[in-house]
Amino acid sequence: MKAALTRYRVMSYIVGTLLIALFFVAMPLKYMGANDSLVAIIGPVHGFLYVFYLIAAFDVARRAGWPLKQTLLVLIAGTIPVVSFVAERWVHRQVTPKLAAETA
Repeated sequence: MKAALTRYRVMSYIVGTLLIALFFVAMPLKYMGANDSLVAIIGPVHGFLYVFYLIAAFDVARRAGWPLKQTLLVLIAGTIPVVSFVAERWVHRQVTPKLAAETA
């Protein structure tokens, strides 16, 4: 479970950072500066890596035994800027006691 949590945390940070860059840098440049080159790069990269975020989040949710609603909220967190960071902290706090119980 520790490896699954680590994979989720890494993907959460990567996807969250790319989404912030997309929303707050690339899209303003596209619409205010008429330069869509960053959107053309960051958008597909975020979309591709979001699939791996979904896999990692689903893996943690399955191992932790979360209900469907809780799982869906974590999965959707990667689509809203900054929320993936909040969800990552929440998931870490939820899973850490289970990890401690497993190792004890």
